[in-house]
Amino acid sequence: MAHTVLRLPAVKARTGLSRSSIYKFAAEGRFPRQICLGARSVGWLEEEINEWLDGRLGARNTSSESRQTRREYR
Repeated sequence: MAHTVLRLPAVKARTGLSRSSIYKFAAEGRFPRQICLGARSVGWLEEEINEWLDGRLGARNTSSESRQTRREYR
C-alpha cells in the first residue's frame, strides 16, 4: 500500500492551521503526529490528515444539529 507524505507547507494549506498550532495540537493528542523522514525532516501521512479533517467536519455537523434542535424547542 502506497502512502503519501505531506510536508509542513501542504499540511498548513490543507488544514488552515499555523505551524505552532499543528505542533501544539499534536503534542496534546488532538492532531496526527508527524513521522520522521530523516535527521531534520518530518512529514504527515495524507490519510491521517484527511481523517482528522473528516472528524472536524463531523464535529461541526453534530454541533449544527444540536443548535438546530435547541432552536426548535425554544
